[in-house]
This record gives sequence, structure tokens and C-alpha cells, in this order.
Amino acid sequence: MLPTTSVSSRSQGNGALSPRDAARHTAGAKRYKYLRRLFHFRQMDFEFALWQMLYLFTSPQRVYRNFHYRKQTKDQWARDDPAFLVLLSIWLCVSTIGFGFVLDMGFFETIKLLLWVVFIDCVGVGLLIATLMWFISNKYLVKQQNRDYDVEWGYAFDVHLNAFYPLLVILHFIQLFFINYVIISDSVIGYFVGNTLWLIAIGYYIYVTFLGYSALPFLKNTAILLYPFALLIMLYLISLACGWNFTKMLCSFYKYRVK
Repeated sequence: MLPTTSVSSRSQGNGALSPRDAARHTAGAKRYKYLRRLFHFRQMDFEFALWQMLYLFTSPQRVYRNFHYRKQTKDQWARDDPAFLVLLSIWLCVSTIGFGFVLDMGFFETIKLLLWVVFIDCVGVGLLIATLMWFISNKYLVKQQNRDYDVEWGYAFDVHLNAFYPLLVILHFIQLFFINYVIISDSVIGYFVGNTLWLIAIGYYIYVTFLGYSALPFLKNTAILLYPFALLIMLYLISLACGWNFTKMLCSFYKYRVK
């Protein structure tokens, strides 16, 4: 059983935080603490962040059980340690450099690609998805009897980062070994292998996102977050029937963006 929140942090047992504790738990205070720790590497728990990255592939439920524990001990669902974000940034840099090498890009073209992947593919899309999911979950998924609870925006962004990491590894690392020799060829096996990797990567994203929101006990009907699987499989089958090669389209797009 998960530990319960300490009663000492509440005021007079009425369930409301004292003014001093409330100031410590505002969104601004949490954001300031998180950003401040970005400049103190010795305070980051990189070993635990690596553990999370490993289990996002093997057992993502265990990662979200830790989010439960953080809520009980620190009164917040979102991460307070930026170590995961730092390691993800390193993964982005390494994988993008590998992508640039495989696509035979020059130094400045690779730098442009890196900036695009970091600020558009990861951060930009992440901000959009996190904000959309934050709005939808608070507007439509919160249980009627628990209106005092809401989904933290920081948690919504953490869910995106958790789901984005497996997608990044599959599409920007594992796929690199097959691009030049298998995937971008005009053969059937080429777009089958490439599109199957896309199916697995986006499927992982949907599943890990679902686990993130289903882990919140005050949300209902989170199973609807699995509905995009049907559209994903349909699009996958159509792509095989029509001979669409998603990876080849992505490579062409990246080359166009860095010109």
C-alpha cells in the first residue's frame, strides 16, 4: 500500500495547506526549484533517471508507481529532479548526430537538424501535446467527486517525455542501422521494416501516455487514450498497401529543413 500524506503538513485537519506550505507548493515555486536544479549537476540523481529509462522499455508501470510515491512524499506528481531531462537531451544530441552521419549531412546541416529535433520535435511538440492533454484531462477526465484534484501541467509534460524516449530510441537510434541498406530502398521489405518500426514507436508512445494518466487515481475513462491504436493500425495497413515509406519521407523532410 502506498504511504499517505503526512497530516502535519495540513492545517487543523481540514485538508487545506497552511499558508507557508501553500507557498512552497505553488506551480511557480515548483518550477523555480526545478529550473534551479538544472545548474546543479551534483544534486541530480542520474542513476535513478537511467533506471527510469530502462524500465520505460521493460516495465513502464514501475516508473509511474514511483510518481505515486513522489506525490505522497513531496506532494507533487511531476518530477522535481531534471536528471531525466538532461539525459534525454544527451540522447537527442547523440542520436541526431548519428542521423546526420547516416544521411551524409555536413557539420552545419547536422547542427540545424539538432536544433530542429530538440526545439521542434521534442520541446515544441511536447509543449503542444502536454498542454492539450492537460486541458482534456482536467476538463473531461477528472471524477465528479474529486474536483479538488487536477492534473499538473508539469506532470503532463513528464508523461510526454516518458513516452517520447522510447519513440526516440526506436526511430532515431535502432532505425539508423537499417536506413541505408534496407529501409530507404524501393523494395517491399524496405517500407515494411521502416513502417513497422514506426508502428512500434508510436504504439509505445500511446501506451506509455495511457499508463501515465491511468496512474492518476482521480481520473476516469482513461481507456479512451488507447483509441488512437485503431487509427494507427489502420494507417499502418494502408501504408503497406499503398507502398508509403514513412522513414524515406522523414529523411527527405529533414534534408529539406536543413538546406
